[in-house]
Amino acid sequence: MKSTLSAEVIGAITDGSHGDPFSVLGLHLETVGGKEKLVFRAFRPDAKQISLHIGKGKPIEVDKVTSEGLFEHVFARRKNKDAYTLTVTPHEGDEFIISDPYSFGPLISEFDLQLWGEGNHKQAYTFMGAHPKEVGGVKGTHFVVSAPTASRVSVIGSFNQWDGRIHRMRKHHDQGLFEIFIPLVGIGDYYKFEIKTPVQDPPLKKADPYAFSAELRPGTASKVYDISGFEWEDTEWVESREELQSRETPMSIYEVHAGSWKRKVGEDPGYLSYRELADDLIPYVKEMGYTHIELLPIAEHPYDPSWGYQVTGYYAPTSRFGSPHDLMHFVNECHKSGIGVIVDWVPAHFAKDEHGLRRFDGTGLFEHEDSRQGEHKDWGTCIFNFGRNEVLNFLISNALFWVDKYHIDGLRVDAVASMLYLDYSREEGEWVPNKYGGRENIEAIEFLRNFNDSLHHHFPGTITFAEESTSWGGVSRPTETGGLGFDYKWNMGWMNDTLAYIEKDPLYRKYHQGELTFSLIYAFTENFTLPFSHDEVVHMKQSMVAKMPGDDWQKFANLRLLYTYMYAHPGKKLLFMGGEIAQWQEWSEARSLDWHLLEWENHRGVQSLVKDLNALLKAEPALYEVDFDWRGFEWLDFNDADNSIISFVRRAKDPEDFLIVVLNFTPTVHHEYTIGAPVAGEYEILMNSDSEFYGGSNVGDATLYANWGEWQNQPANLKITIPPLAGVILKPKK
Repeated sequence: MKSTLSAEVIGAITDGSHGDPFSVLGLHLETVGGKEKLVFRAFRPDAKQISLHIGKGKPIEVDKVTSEGLFEHVFARRKNKDAYTLTVTPHEGDEFIISDPYSFGPLISEFDLQLWGEGNHKQAYTFMGAHPKEVGGVKGTHFVVSAPTASRVSVIGSFNQWDGRIHRMRKHHDQGLFEIFIPLVGIGDYYKFEIKTPVQDPPLKKADPYAFSAELRPGTASKVYDISGFEWEDTEWVESREELQSRETPMSIYEVHAGSWKRKVGEDPGYLSYRELADDLIPYVKEMGYTHIELLPIAEHPYDPSWGYQVTGYYAPTSRFGSPHDLMHFVNECHKSGIGVIVDWVPAHFAKDEHGLRRFDGTGLFEHEDSRQGEHKDWGTCIFNFGRNEVLNFLISNALFWVDKYHIDGLRVDAVASMLYLDYSREEGEWVPNKYGGRENIEAIEFLRNFNDSLHHHFPGTITFAEESTSWGGVSRPTETGGLGFDYKWNMGWMNDTLAYIEKDPLYRKYHQGELTFSLIYAFTENFTLPFSHDEVVHMKQSMVAKMPGDDWQKFANLRLLYTYMYAHPGKKLLFMGGEIAQWQEWSEARSLDWHLLEWENHRGVQSLVKDLNALLKAEPALYEVDFDWRGFEWLDFNDADNSIISFVRRAKDPEDFLIVVLNFTPTVHHEYTIGAPVAGEYEILMNSDSEFYGGSNVGDATLYANWGEWQNQPANLKITIPPLAGVILKPKK
């Protein structure tokens, strides 16, 4: 039998270039020989024979009209388009029955199409990507992807021998979206989108940007997954999140790289799964007293040494550690243990891998076309074009997705400085000014404000952190007052100055006292988090304990002093894993932490100190209630540079609830050292980092008494024995 189609249309169907396959394939009323008739067509290169079943009638064998696999049947009388199924007899294997993908109409709602076109869809993940569902009693998967400039997009997978001619998608031209419902495709099936562009040949083969799961690397396919159905048990935590994560609560964050916190034991030490991490990591974090776990990026990424910062699957938790439901289990168990979960989120840039977002539809759909705007040469990545609706829909929805579907409590946004400045890490002539001639990235600024406002509106109590290393003003100030809307900003200045100071030989610290005290000049201009993060213990920067000067005793004493200073300083706290056990080696993503070091007393001492500092932080409102206002801090003395000693008062909202902090940055013991005190009376030592319990020399007082008599602008004073390289925290006895 000869086809009713022209040779040109047959050629376009056969080679996959036809731009509107739904107008040709399936059942159609067409004019044939001057009469309106019902015509059925299918293109199945994998089929030897196809039979058509309509209603209760007898099967109709459909003629194969081209050797490439075009099947066609013209009905003599039938004019109604009833539901039907196909029996496909493949060239190899058993025959199977399937509903025809080209018998289903559009499934995207008009409301979704409208929001998408506006660039204002904040839950695009509810219809974009791959969604297993039942349509008209038929089970399958609904696929939707954005590729505005593509001439043809197909779903390819093991279910169609990765042949892009079989499941070509319907295009919504106004929005640039393609969709198709494919029966029988379900959970666990691997797939990609094959994208034919007017300018590129052969077609691109791309992973799904909205995929909920991905093939384990080195595989690059997306995986159909249903993320519904998990039975959450954290209602109490989620409903209390706004109170639990307010700025007047203690916050101590344990930063974790899931692949190297601990490895399995054996000849091939593999990763712990999300569920195994729940069994091991959560009890450890709870015992140590941290309030939050922060995970380095867990979105899918192809390259282990990128630590997750070069993402290809923004909606897919990395398959290295298990399934999406396994990650939900981990978060659920954290919440049941009273631990919040923060994840690193990377909207600043994305990986260049061919299966990823780069030149997704043959053009810069996600990135700028101009490399002066669209490429990070330092990192070998692409920069999102924050002026595109597709990007706004993609990233804002992604931020909400992690909170909505995984109950994540906060997002730490990586590399914010690179987003704010068009000339970030660029020489003259390598960047494009904004429309006013400036260096500020106006679209990125608006995106960050939109991100923060959207997240806080839809999920009150969630928190956002900016890793922002410049003096940009208002990072953690509300958007309505011109700020970026973050809850917290990482205090990179404090971190750099403090480490530069503590790494110096104590003999020379008196010449650098300003590095230690400078942070208090700007400490309340933002809501700061004090980070000793993963970036400070890699790339020849040495581990935390190895940075410290002196012999081994002094190194450990300096580290204990440093941590005491951090916990006493205004701001929330963050420490990268391994720092709490004074790991000697720099961190590597390729191996476990050196847990065997805890066989040694000095390493156990640092761990005990951190544990006790976390407990003290929770117990003393003076250390957390007024972190972002001068009312919570008062200098006693920052001028004793000769002795490298500083002292200050921390106050709670109730100003009569206070602590005195004395820090000695030299190995010299000071007896009868006088400091001011807000009230006279007996004081107790809450913390002495030189205690023998922590591996120190156990120098210090048992009890202290302050007498009336003005000193350092205080109405009372006390004399204290200050231990070497140590911090002491005092509190008046009630």
